[in-house]
Amino acid sequence: MEKKIRDYEITELPKEEWKGTRIYLDYTTEEYYDVELTEDDNGFKAEMRKKRFETPFVHKEHGDFPDVLFPDYWEGAQVFGIVSEENGKKEILACVEICPEEWSNRMMVTEMWVSKKLRRQGIATALMNIAKEKAKEQGRRAVILETQSCNVGAIAFYRSQGFRLIGFDTCCYTNKDIEKREVRFNMGYFPEEHEERGGEK
Repeated sequence: MEKKIRDYEITELPKEEWKGTRIYLDYTTEEYYDVELTEDDNGFKAEMRKKRFETPFVHKEHGDFPDVLFPDYWEGAQVFGIVSEENGKKEILACVEICPEEWSNRMMVTEMWVSKKLRRQGIATALMNIAKEKAKEQGRRAVILETQSCNVGAIAFYRSQGFRLIGFDTCCYTNKDIEKREVRFNMGYFPEEHEERGGEK
């Protein structure tokens, strides 16, 4: 698969060449979704409200669990991206990694990254469209991904692509994710819903 976005070409990246490549998902944000949970004998209530940090929050890649392409635990993963080559050295400028979750018949977006110099050019949308197209080709019932409650920019982008919140995990990264304001948000896109509405959001 090859797609042209302005001066950039998106191609499938072969596993034998790119396995183990680090992806640095660092970002700075001024906002977060505050997660508040309450429960009583009659049930549970979860509320997520956008708030501002007193000082900008800087997210650094977790050292113990670095993001790499084609990890052994994502069987059947595919990566599509933009690569530059200078003086015989190749560098990834943007990529999306997808992997089927066979038991649930869903497509996972396991990595999504665009370098700063390529942002706001429609590249992230083009990459996400590839994930959606692959899911549709394979008859997957949903496309799912993970982000964090403090990654407000990413959440806004995913929502613009038709994703919605489908769940959350308050102890995914540490036992104090709510206090740290970095709760795992699970988001999903459902092709059938968008076909019923007459196309993409």
